[in-house]
Amino acid sequence: MSPNSAGRSGKHKRASVRAAIRDHLSADAAEDVVAEAESEDEGERPPVIELDRVHLAFDQPILEDVSLQARKGETLVIVGESGTGKSTTLKLILRLLVPQSGGVCVHGQDITQLSFEEALEVRQRMGMVFQGAALFDSMTVFDNVAYPLREHTDLSDEEIEAQVREKIQFVDLDPDRVLDQYPSELSGGMRKRVGIARGMANDPEIMLYDEPTSGLDPLTTATITKLIIKLQRELDVTSVVVSHDIRSVFRMATKVALLSERRIRFFGTPEEMTASDDPYIHDFLGGF
Repeated sequence: MSPNSAGRSGKHKRASVRAAIRDHLSADAAEDVVAEAESEDEGERPPVIELDRVHLAFDQPILEDVSLQARKGETLVIVGESGTGKSTTLKLILRLLVPQSGGVCVHGQDITQLSFEEALEVRQRMGMVFQGAALFDSMTVFDNVAYPLREHTDLSDEEIEAQVREKIQFVDLDPDRVLDQYPSELSGGMRKRVGIARGMANDPEIMLYDEPTSGLDPLTTATITKLIIKLQRELDVTSVVVSHDIRSVFRMATKVALLSERRIRFFGTPEEMTASDDPYIHDFLGGF
């Protein structure tokens, strides 16, 4: 094959991938959160999370001049190559890291200058779903989901049990079947769902997810993606998701932020991303 024909083949493949993504978005438009988000007047919904010209460095720069926002009820998905600072961005929102400069605001409050105790109060309004679910192996499903309620509320045992059962049912698991099981007795997809139930146990206004579909088969990936959409639709939760799974990203996202070389290369809707003429975005989407 000549170099020219090889180049044409590569371009055709990338175009086909983008076309497939556009078709997927169109097919799901009536059902998925994308259509609902676009029907909202974005200007009427206040920003819940904002990063404003954030700079963060350790031995070397990690993030430079990063700005993004997630409005109430949006699902913002952060994508990018490995090592571009996606999970680091979640740590900034959780105030586990503080930038050298720039602002990180949650509900209009700059959290970068908060004390340790004040930061804990902010975190209690967030739910976190870790990569691999990060359940406590020595605790039952019930105790895992009940943990944040016991730590951060004054609910009675009866109220905690009712809330745990409600969250387990929300993630489409049978409480009578799973509450007494241990994480080792669950499938990977069930552990992820329990992780989501624990994250939402305290009815947070914000949910953060670090690679929620990593390591799952396609059917289970679709189940977890639908759960994230369900949270947005039914509870109006603001979510920030870090993911490598482009199909899931475009299914759940109202906005996408693409990190590249320590900066935001793209910020917009999935449709705007597929329509972009940026060669890097073409190559990034063409890899999937």
